Amino acid sequence: MAFGRDNPFSLFGRELDEMMAAMESRFQSMMDTSRFFPGGLLPAAGSSAGKLMPVLRGDLRIDVREIGDEVIVVADLPGVEKGDVSLRLVNPRTLEISCERKVDHEETGEGGHIIQQERMFGSMDRLLVLPSEVSAEGATSSFKNGVLEVHLRKIPVERGTMIPIE
Repeated sequence: MAFGRDNPFSLFGRELDEMMAAMESRFQSMMDTSRFFPGGLLPAAGSSAGKLMPVLRGDLRIDVREIGDEVIVVADLPGVEKGDVSLRLVNPRTLEISCERKVDHEETGEGGHIIQQERMFGSMDRLLVLPSEVSAEGATSSFKNGVLEVHLRKIPVERGTMIPIE
């Protein structure tokens, strides 16, 4: 759902999207659907189909832009360290982003316990279908303040081949 700055309902729309993602995440963790439906209601986190639906599970949030001769991917990875992120160009139209958010063990004191825990920890994967074919050659990436930015060069597409007439 896209909302502009001038839209008076933009804040409401973002909050609604976040609430829906949180509800889906809680529902998925409450129910073990594998006993009712083999494979569960949503694809498993490690499956290739599951890597295409991480937003429903509350995982990686990504923006994709096409500017000139490059595709730019920006991913929010809060709480992830640079060394725990990996990128792989699976094929010219598919980028895989993998990362791991490590558990933050805070001392709760003697006899203390966690009251509420909503932040997700562990490994996350995302297969991202790109709008154009790209090459790993000349690709650049940066990671700053939990934001990953990847610049991929488009592969020039040949627009047909001339056939000589005899």
